[in-house]
Amino acid sequence: MSALPVYRWRLAPDGYATRRQLRAAGLRPGGQPVAAQLERPRRRRGPLVAYLYRVDLAKPVRPMTPGRQAALAKANAARRICPACRRDAGYVIPPTLGTCVPCAYPEEQRAA
Repeated sequence: MSALPVYRWRLAPDGYATRRQLRAAGLRPGGQPVAAQLERPRRRRGPLVAYLYRVDLAKPVRPMTPGRQAALAKANAARRICPACRRDAGYVIPPTLGTCVPCAYPEEQRAA
């Protein structure tokens, strides 16, 4: 078993990137294994770790198809519909409430 090369924070060589950096460049890891890792030391806890992938093995991001776009729009719309009153709340319903604000706090709506 080979160990991953470990670099200190901001000292990784060129040719490596994190997932976010790849995504910003329009790339994705594409199934490649983690090539290295960055470690940022912290005082009272374990180090922060970021995994690095090789840029030369990265693949371009898959384009958004009309079917995918429709599925994503449908999923986002479902997050906006209140399960109690079945109305579009106009915002994503917080999972902590589980319903829209007027349904979660009906006594405050009557007082206003």
